Amino acid sequence: MSASSLMALTIPTSALAQTRSILDTEWYSANRRFATLPMGRIAYLERGHGPRAALFLHGFPLNSFQWRGALERLSPYRRCIAPDLMGMGYSEGSDEQDITPATQVEMLASLLDYLKVQDVDVVANDAGGLVAQLLIARHPKRVRTLLLSNCDVDTNNPPEKFLPAVALAKRHMFAERYVTPQLANKQLARSVKGIGGQYTHPDSLTDSTIDMYFTPLIASPARKIQLDRYTVALGDSVLVPIRSDLERWKNPVRIVWALKDSFFGVEWAEWLDHRFSGSRGIRRLEDANLFFPEEMPDLIAEEAQALWAYRPRSRQPVR
Repeated sequence: MSASSLMALTIPTSALAQTRSILDTEWYSANRRFATLPMGRIAYLERGHGPRAALFLHGFPLNSFQWRGALERLSPYRRCIAPDLMGMGYSEGSDEQDITPATQVEMLASLLDYLKVQDVDVVANDAGGLVAQLLIARHPKRVRTLLLSNCDVDTNNPPEKFLPAVALAKRHMFAERYVTPQLANKQLARSVKGIGGQYTHPDSLTDSTIDMYFTPLIASPARKIQLDRYTVALGDSVLVPIRSDLERWKNPVRIVWALKDSFFGVEWAEWLDHRFSGSRGIRRLEDANLFFPEEMPDLIAEEAQALWAYRPRSRQPVR
């Protein structure tokens, strides 16, 4: 069996030892930075130094706090940058700013310019994975490698299960019906009816983590409007038109997929594996759910370091 075949085996998450992150809510709040860009005041975390940078793109409706464990583990190897996408977290967009996956891409390009970063290794999950694919299509030379987990893919953009959220946002009721109740009732948040439905171990979600994700989303009427705008925009199909752009991009890609995720089935990981000529295969996590990158930072660090160290022996990709 080849090395690439071994890496694609299904691996139970119970076999993966995890280390508790020391980058808690207090550290996160103390180290949050802001970049004033044409799109608004963009919040981001930065940890680590060095000539190469890595960009971490979070899921919906999370923020850069999702990546705290990965930043702790990977900062010795990269200058790690984790922004809050517009409409999410602590980023403050202007009232006139259009918030869509496409404008997120232009915000990221502007942020990299602001930080004087030419190109990055991208690590992405969920809606962040959607944005990462658009980033490759629009700015292919700015992405060196891609570590991608469960996310929108091609015609599964948006996934059918996300459409009720879009419908609520169109009626300006997403915050009232989804966010506010979970802030008031943390057990609801940890349940299958809340954000806990996308975690492998929802009982491990602390009150402070739930507050960190949801409090900024409803901090003002303007923030609620921005949340609605982005939620509605995530209901648009934007990935089918960039199929050929993804095919033309030849850089290394590694796909790690949670099999218990009800939004993004493993068939979409297989689609990506065949579409990206530089794919290094799929790692299937049989017991994991959508937001596993937050829960399993050791796994993310392991995969990222292996991908960043990868050097092809020929022009042909390793499959």
